[in-house]
Amino acid sequence: MMHASKYQTVWAAIALILLATVQSVSAFYIPGFTAVSYKFGQQVQLDVNKIFSKNAQLPYAYSELDFVCQPKGPVKRTWLNLGEILRGDRFVSSDFQLQMKQDIGCQQLCTKALSGAQASNAKQLIEEEYSVEWIVDNLPGATAKTEISEGGRKMYVAGFPLGRVKDGKTYIHNHFTLVFLYEKNEKKPDEQYIVGFEVYPESYDGTDCPVDVDHPMQEIGESDVIVRYTYAVTWQETEEIKWTHRWDMYMTTSDPQIHWFAIINSFIILIFITSMVAVIIMRTLNRDISMYNEEDIEGAEEDSTGWKLVHGDVFRAPKHANLLAPVIGSGIQCLVMMTMSLALSSFGVLNPSYRGGTMSNALFFYAFGGLFSGYASTRLYIMLQGSSWRRNALVTATLLPAAMFSLMFILNCFVWAKHSSSAIPFGTFFALFAIYLFIALPLVFIGSSVASRQKPIEHPVRIHQIPRQIPEQIWYLSPNVSILTGGMMPFAVVFVELFFIFKGIWSNQYTYFIVGFLAIVFLILVATAAEISIVVVYLQLQAEDYRWYWRAFLVSAASGIYIFIYSVFYYFSRLEVTGFVPALVYFVYSLLMCGIYSLCVGSIGFFATFYFLRKIYSAIKVD
Repeated sequence: MMHASKYQTVWAAIALILLATVQSVSAFYIPGFTAVSYKFGQQVQLDVNKIFSKNAQLPYAYSELDFVCQPKGPVKRTWLNLGEILRGDRFVSSDFQLQMKQDIGCQQLCTKALSGAQASNAKQLIEEEYSVEWIVDNLPGATAKTEISEGGRKMYVAGFPLGRVKDGKTYIHNHFTLVFLYEKNEKKPDEQYIVGFEVYPESYDGTDCPVDVDHPMQEIGESDVIVRYTYAVTWQETEEIKWTHRWDMYMTTSDPQIHWFAIINSFIILIFITSMVAVIIMRTLNRDISMYNEEDIEGAEEDSTGWKLVHGDVFRAPKHANLLAPVIGSGIQCLVMMTMSLALSSFGVLNPSYRGGTMSNALFFYAFGGLFSGYASTRLYIMLQGSSWRRNALVTATLLPAAMFSLMFILNCFVWAKHSSSAIPFGTFFALFAIYLFIALPLVFIGSSVASRQKPIEHPVRIHQIPRQIPEQIWYLSPNVSILTGGMMPFAVVFVELFFIFKGIWSNQYTYFIVGFLAIVFLILVATAAEISIVVVYLQLQAEDYRWYWRAFLVSAASGIYIFIYSVFYYFSRLEVTGFVPALVYFVYSLLMCGIYSLCVGSIGFFATFYFLRKIYSAIKVD
């Protein structure tokens, strides 16, 4: 036993050191957190990244497109974190010659002789409304627009169109006017900060740069064509935009009043459910417990009805108890990931300047959550008379990752075939597997080992040897009806906010960083999930049905079904996705997100109900 304990200690030390190292690097060396100032004439690097479209959820690396300019010199690729790789980013240096505060009237970038196949590929991408993302000083090149509802204030939409369709013809953008906004460095007057990056693309057919708005445009079709790429650069000083607020213009696309409406709507639902719980606890339960304790137990058995009669069976292990504990443990692990990610976002650590940071940190938070997952799962497993905590720990550690890896690998095969940059490279797959194998898996076993040494949870009442017969249930208390009906409440809490969440995810923009509203809705969701599970289980016990374990979990988890149905509605009503693979990407990711959400809120509902039942049954006197 001492040898095993030393072995587990070594694993714990290695896992925690790795986790602490990675998290320290990601927390304190965040691109965009440190301002970089440039002197007059200093070289400014422009990196090309990818093209993306909300109508085709498959990004492509810009540097791999065969109809655009390729770097003439050595290609410099930027190191990417896991989040950037998973979202399809691919940073490559370009041949744009940019010097701080030096305007360029017109400069040729390259001339491309496109074959019919290359031109046809460009035409298809333009018709699918693909946009281009370039990066300068960690800022994405943006299309500047004026928001009427914001009093004429300028706002940015990340990226700019690859081309456009006009009068049934397709034109490619081959001239780019790059406008850079900068503010002076107060501490170093001879240096400046870049606070804005605007791109104004144009299409022209000629040997010189476009000189007016009436120039002929460069049409592209399915035949051979020569495309000349040019650019111009303008630097503008601004006092309105500060470096610390340079991302604000990317995030002014939603009306705060709508989010306040969502919070008020969620709060009203919470008050309604809280009132029901208050009535149950303050009136019904207090009266029942007082009456029950004033009588002897035999008289109480004859006169009592409802939840009191099933005290000898309510903590009886349910069917498939060996699966329940790993499911709850997986939910706790996802809840740790979600809570910590939301907390860091609320404090501004995870923000748009930390590209890919939310996903990268979420992966490590999930691995770290294995410690809590193993502990909770094993404590529940032992309470339910489980015989092998090691087997339970293994199932807990592999249940969700196995399902996710399988789905992602199958999906990746289709994405690979499309040569999309969102295809996960084999090296990244190995990195993800290493995180699981060397951090998540050991932490689950460490948590399980600690839980196995704890004193088992004792039930407040004794379990009878012979199960009590369950009377026939009213139709609305049947499992399917009560679970689906109860699941509507948590869904109603997040319904209004779902639109903005889906828009932020599937529009490939930087639009959903209003995490303050999301944090409030999340807290209301936690309370709603806990209370609706308590209400539904209490009504079930009143009908003398003591099989509550799975129902306490499924009532709240069922709201994930409604969210998936909403994702189907959003797909057909808001998106114009074309093709089988983009649709497959959308629905697989939606299914994974809904599954993780269901595990989280289901676990909240389960533990709230478990605590509630222990409290009320410990208040009655039973011999």
